[in-house]
Amino acid sequence: MDTRIARNQMVTQQVRALDVVDARVLEILETLPRDKFVPQLYRQLAFADTEIPLPHGQVMMAPNVEGRMLQALDPQPNESALEIGSGSGFVSACLAKMAGEVLSVDIYPEFTVAAAKILKGLGIRNVQLETRDGTQLDWVGQRFDAIAVTGSLPAYQDTYAQHLNIGGRLFVIVGEAPVMEALLVTRVSQDAWSRHSLFETELPALVNAVIPQHFIF
Repeated sequence: MDTRIARNQMVTQQVRALDVVDARVLEILETLPRDKFVPQLYRQLAFADTEIPLPHGQVMMAPNVEGRMLQALDPQPNESALEIGSGSGFVSACLAKMAGEVLSVDIYPEFTVAAAKILKGLGIRNVQLETRDGTQLDWVGQRFDAIAVTGSLPAYQDTYAQHLNIGGRLFVIVGEAPVMEALLVTRVSQDAWSRHSLFETELPALVNAVIPQHFIF
């Protein structure tokens, strides 16, 4: 497989086809070696329009979801980003190419250790990886300009939005299968946020995410 051609086809046929037009995002997806982040067993799917299985029941998001998320967050070189759910480390790498500094956390040490190794091999040095439960942010002592939650939340909670700087953006997928909604939440003032629906999709829930009770009558 010619990976250069495969990456180009991924961008033109999958990502741009869903209205991702941000030049920075398209360049990152076309040049960053996504296949290096994919488990060996699924390497042939590295550029396919599908989620890719990871250990512990997790997945890499489909390329078009990654592209739309990055375009919506639009982190700038002078901004900080927080990623909840390091997974393979690919989104961490994408954020690192856009933001000034990135903090990425995952509950599984297997993921943070592997991602750190790949990022180091690619010379990406502005990502700090930590093994933590991403549903608990009581340890966070700062706010961020962009927050990417790469697992879904069965019900929206403002935990992450509270950790945005004013003007900061949060990308999160909310709901339960088969109806989930990708949201962009922007902090417009100290006590106010705007919420914009981006698209419908599906994604496994974050480990330890709060599951709403369903009453049976």
